[in-house]
Amino acid sequence: MMISCESNFREVQKMGFAEFSPSGDADGINLKYTDSGRITANLVSPKMLDYTTVEYPFTEFPKGIHLTLYDKNGKETYIDSKYAVTHKATNIIDLQNDVKISNQEGQLLETQQLYYDQKNEWFFTEKKFKFTSPKGISYGEGIDFSKDFKKVNSQKISGEVQSTD
Repeated sequence: MMISCESNFREVQKMGFAEFSPSGDADGINLKYTDSGRITANLVSPKMLDYTTVEYPFTEFPKGIHLTLYDKNGKETYIDSKYAVTHKATNIIDLQNDVKISNQEGQLLETQQLYYDQKNEWFFTEKKFKFTSPKGISYGEGIDFSKDFKKVNSQKISGEVQSTD
């Protein structure tokens, strides 16, 4: 009797596992996103797993990503993380593990988790962060900002800005 139950349990596990098998698996990807003939983003990742056949479709990047975003004037914003997942229904990218976002003006935000709302081009986190700019370094917890760092709302700044001079 015990062998029969264990066998059935393994069959149920296999069925559940098959549901979350990726429908696509790619190595060494380099995707360019365009809008009206203009490149708006470039996504580079060593590994992509696509789960488009599950109830809530998503794409997973288990080995991380390097994403470059371009504004209309050609200014670049760089995003790096060791893990990322894109949720198709919400167009939210969940970036995790040593997340770094920087730009050409020398601004750098570092945190352990950061969300990017692709539709609104907006970043946000509730996690602790470190923000470095030519004006100095600040630390805090919870922040949201535009992809060009022009609009920034921080929730808790811990300590004062430390000058880099």
